[in-house]
Amino acid sequence: MEKEENLNVFASKHEPYWLSSIKREEHPGLSEDIDVDVAIVGGGITGITTGFLLKKAGLKVAVLEANRLFSGTTGHTTAKLTSQHGLIYDRLIATFGEERAKQYAVANEEAIGFVEALVREKNIDCNFETLPAYIYTEDERYIERIKREVAAAETLGLSASFAEDLPLPFTVRGAVKFEGQAQFHPLKYLSALAREIPGDGSFIFENTLAVDVEDAKRPVVVTKDGPKVTASFVVIASHFPFYDGLGLYFTKIYTDRSYVIAIEAEESLGEGVFLSAETPVRSLRNIKDGRSELIIIGGENHKTGDQTGTNVHYRNLADFAKINFTVKKIHYRWSTQDCMTADGVPYIGFLTAKTPTILVATGYNKWGMTSGTAAARILSDLITKGESPHADVFSPQRLHLAAAPSLVVQNLDVARKLISGKLSGGAKEEDLKNGEAKVITAYGQKAGAYRDHEGTLHVLDITCTHLGCELVWNDAELTWDCPCHGSRFSYTGDVVECPALRPLKRLEGDDGASDEKNIIDPKLT
Repeated sequence: MEKEENLNVFASKHEPYWLSSIKREEHPGLSEDIDVDVAIVGGGITGITTGFLLKKAGLKVAVLEANRLFSGTTGHTTAKLTSQHGLIYDRLIATFGEERAKQYAVANEEAIGFVEALVREKNIDCNFETLPAYIYTEDERYIERIKREVAAAETLGLSASFAEDLPLPFTVRGAVKFEGQAQFHPLKYLSALAREIPGDGSFIFENTLAVDVEDAKRPVVVTKDGPKVTASFVVIASHFPFYDGLGLYFTKIYTDRSYVIAIEAEESLGEGVFLSAETPVRSLRNIKDGRSELIIIGGENHKTGDQTGTNVHYRNLADFAKINFTVKKIHYRWSTQDCMTADGVPYIGFLTAKTPTILVATGYNKWGMTSGTAAARILSDLITKGESPHADVFSPQRLHLAAAPSLVVQNLDVARKLISGKLSGGAKEEDLKNGEAKVITAYGQKAGAYRDHEGTLHVLDITCTHLGCELVWNDAELTWDCPCHGSRFSYTGDVVECPALRPLKRLEGDDGASDEKNIIDPKLT
């Protein structure tokens, strides 16, 4: 029975290893208006690294985080530090030309070197390890693409080669191998950087939700609870931009979810970080925490809000683990959400052509550790020097015709889901089992109902507070997810992921808890 429990993926801790393995330092909330040189919204790898660099350059900074530091995508990563972002370089050369493709490659290679240098300089104990990265295939049909990718990467000066003998417990047909890549514990690393920001007129504020920017000569960040931050520059590093400024980012990026498990196995994973070229995607790396080795297995991505039965993805990863490893225990499981761009390149730079004091970094396409570090260096250069050698390829103002068909498809998909969500009818009123959610109809009003494991019923208006799409239940995370722009809400209606900033309306009685009577006669609080 104990062995069966150890191999049950749903008996594992439903939290990221990274957040589980450290104690985060606490920071106060913003309680009064302040004035700084740079206001940074977002306490993940981009925000903290940018704050660290600008403080080091002598500027006064304020980092505003809506929750706790690292609680977003940064705390849910697989934590690979690599310039190998899928089979990307052959396509980048074709889309952007060799010069800008090289900017992309160099920016990410330099990001790895930047992290390594800081780890050594400051003696940061963050399990930093240099090793090769591989994109492998078990399908003969991918070999030509892999060989083209090797040639493209070599053209750009990357240390790439074709490999057939990989340290994996299964046979592969071939792989792209990049030398000099790395893995680390991102929160141990970022905690060390965060400790150097507060003081001498600089701050980190947690539980401080930014809701707007007043665009002026010196822009002002407005927070939900009232206090404001006036600055010479504002950096939007909130994953999905919380402020759009007519940049129309909700039409240029979409969100994608993926899943991770961490296992203990009798075998060790060979030296390297690994990613499959074909789908379903499988990502592998290990963690050596001093006691034992954990193997992180990720993949199973899908567009946010496209599926309701999302627990199947954890099962699929567990099945993959059991087929390829002698699994002793599944310790952790978690999921993450990434912002994706049509052309596969992040948006890093000025928010729009008309906002010389507001900058943004978003759309890391699942490669946030290197891209977020590269973004921080680019943004810091733009603020302190007015230019960056890598800025052109990442410019948010770029327009490439090759990406246009993908943008059209994504926005048609948004329109379809917006309309279909409004027209589709909910199920009639019925009893819910504990732990079950359904879309119900109450007097012609569409609502989402979830009964928690204690039997309390939570009924919400499931119209997204961002732009009005109808939400979809996510049974793996117990959230209501937006299929249009990726906003996510807890079953109590609180915002879990931007771009939405306002919670869902609860359909409930005055006692603050939903019940069957409220379904029959709902009223808004």
